[in-house]
Amino acid sequence: MWTQRFDLHSHSTNSDGQHEVDDVAEMMEEQGVSVWALTDHDTTSGWKQAAIAAASRGIQFIPGVEITCTPAHPPMPEVLKARGQERASSSWHLLAYFPRHHPAVSETAVDAFKQWLMPRQLGREPRMRLMCARLEALGMPVNIDDVLARADGSVGRPHLAEEMVKLGYVESKHEAFERWLGDGLPAFVAHEKPTIAEAVEAVKAAGGFTSLAHPLYYGVDVPVLMNTLNNLGVDAVEAVHRSHDDMYRHALMEAAVERNMGITVGSDFHGLDYQQRPGCMPVVIDALHPMLTE
Repeated sequence: MWTQRFDLHSHSTNSDGQHEVDDVAEMMEEQGVSVWALTDHDTTSGWKQAAIAAASRGIQFIPGVEITCTPAHPPMPEVLKARGQERASSSWHLLAYFPRHHPAVSETAVDAFKQWLMPRQLGREPRMRLMCARLEALGMPVNIDDVLARADGSVGRPHLAEEMVKLGYVESKHEAFERWLGDGLPAFVAHEKPTIAEAVEAVKAAGGFTSLAHPLYYGVDVPVLMNTLNNLGVDAVEAVHRSHDDMYRHALMEAAVERNMGITVGSDFHGLDYQQRPGCMPVVIDALHPMLTE
């Protein structure tokens, strides 16, 4: 049986999303989503607010977070060429979910995980200061405080790109990434990241499960990718993502079933200005990770 009730990948102003948590919840409801996860980057700041907003709308809320990790496998040049990709992402993003946790009631069940995650969130500010310094050396001074003010929780490159647009250095956020901020470009600075294995361990210790976000971005073919995830203890893969065509979604789902892994589904909603909308992501219910339907 198919459903479009789930959207397990979305962002708010607590990281690089355009909209406040309440507004994201409202848009999820408008699109018929009844099981929703907020997965801001490297932060749990929006959980309590999202749980309350979801409950008031009759939506089941699943606390989530998108953890920035080091790649678990190098990109494969033949795969990048076949897909028309110039380069792969410099990090792998691991979605962590805690379906049995109720942040509006208590946070103690995931205290250890939040303590593990905190240095990753705090590490974003020093990285951003270094990127601002690089831009200044390139003749584009940016006030770090103005960039930090754009983020309610976890600052990232999109916030810096927004400030560059405001200052007139670029015409769009896309241009900022393509010319200056993208992986390996003049103003890019990497930050310290956990391995996939370390993140999996931290999530499982807190009673959650993991799914690799948007695997298309990493330039690894499906069998190699799925064997790597399986060996590292990753529970699922985000087979249904807005960047995936039907053939790729089917290949990931088949590979997950063969390895007794689950799948997840997410619009990766960042905001209406990105020409995105939440929900509207068909998925086979039986293929979802079992903790999502228990």
